[in-house]
Amino acid sequence: MLATEPTQVPSAGGEQPCALELRALSKSFTLGSGLLRKGRKLHAVSEVSLRVPRGQVMGLVGESGCGKSTLAKMLLGLTSPTAGEVLVDGRPIAGANQKALARHIQPIFQDPYSSLNPRQRIAQIVGLPLRVHGIGSPKEQAARVAEMLDLVGLPGRAARQYPGQLSGGQRQRVAIARALIMRPALVICDEPTSALDVSVQAQILNLLLDLKEAFGLTYLFISHDLAVVEHLADRLAVMYLGRIVEEGSREQIFGAPRHPYTRALLASALTPEPGLGVPDIGLGCGQPDPSAPPSGCAFHPRCPLAEANCERHRPSLNDAEGGGRVACHLA
Repeated sequence: MLATEPTQVPSAGGEQPCALELRALSKSFTLGSGLLRKGRKLHAVSEVSLRVPRGQVMGLVGESGCGKSTLAKMLLGLTSPTAGEVLVDGRPIAGANQKALARHIQPIFQDPYSSLNPRQRIAQIVGLPLRVHGIGSPKEQAARVAEMLDLVGLPGRAARQYPGQLSGGQRQRVAIARALIMRPALVICDEPTSALDVSVQAQILNLLLDLKEAFGLTYLFISHDLAVVEHLADRLAVMYLGRIVEEGSREQIFGAPRHPYTRALLASALTPEPGLGVPDIGLGCGQPDPSAPPSGCAFHPRCPLAEANCERHRPSLNDAEGGGRVACHLA
């Protein structure tokens, strides 16, 4: 349990609690503050509300710097939100014991080498959560480590090796084994394949899907690679400058995107066809300064369809016809 006898929090509309629910989650940082000057507020995440159904993969996509990793840190309890609430299985995680929270949520990070202790053998790394939580005898822990290494496709000899003796793909398999050895219900995957060779990415993605089915896992999969997300996710949320601008099923997002930013992201995907070159997505200027966001819709300075109303009023994230949600005056 996440806390001592937590109160069961019903989901909106009387639905059963989902694996993960975010309610108006926000995180702000103060930049450049000093003795003689007042700092600026940077709103890294602003009023993000999201529901991740049990057993599904929710993809979270957006440009670098849009707030995806900050959101992941709040879900893992590594940083506290400025406002809003995170619920896991219907229970708020605010004030929860960190060890208890780790039984429910585990991360898989981008760079498998930097997330593994180079001075420990693989068996020590994978078995660390069991030792920290006091689960099983040393013999039982060793057996569970061996079982987990086999499930992620690593040979038995890997248990005696160090991270530096493994390839990038093998190190990521170790990170996956460590994350899943506690049998968590929810896994936060923060760009888990972006540091790997293209030839290895597909193997890791297929492994994640196989393990999801085997253990009944729920994933929040954070990425900027739309091809990866399309292969893995059941639902997608598109993030821009700290806010969710569109959310829906994979078929809705890739088949009929409603927000101009979502359409631009899809258009930016490189094609293997020779001679086409780099696509022109028509966004013009770069991403605005998050410490001084534009008025109204934050996307309007880059939007080819922007009207006067877009500059004056920020659109709400509303239910869209046919399912999903979108924050756009023109959708």
